[in-house]
Amino acid sequence: MSRYIAHIALVVNDYDEAIDFYIQKLGFTLIEDSVLSETKRWVLIAPDAQAQCYILLAKAANDEQKLAIGNLSGKRVFLFLSTDDFWRDYHKMLQLGITFVRPPSEEEYGTVAVFEDLYGNLWDLIQHHRNNIK
Repeated sequence: MSRYIAHIALVVNDYDEAIDFYIQKLGFTLIEDSVLSETKRWVLIAPDAQAQCYILLAKAANDEQKLAIGNLSGKRVFLFLSTDDFWRDYHKMLQLGITFVRPPSEEEYGTVAVFEDLYGNLWDLIQHHRNNIK
């Protein structure tokens, strides 16, 4: 039996502003953008086209969902962006105006810093040590 997580939903305020942020600021790839109805789209993004798991940008449809924007994990790190060159990506993200809320640090498992997306969700930018990739 083969099982895996295919998509993770990320609640957003607006499809186009979210697409712009993830594509222009984080360098993600737009995998799919299909109109489902007058108010709903199927928008998948990923760090690159070969990713195994995609982020589904889900526009908040009501007040309850709007409360979740930027707080999908109770202000804990929600997503982890793994890189093969931490310092390259860190400096590029700084140049593009990404806000880091925790500076880079060397941990037992790798080099890591915490940044915010456009809504305030927290992400780790992380380069794992070769002997500790998971």
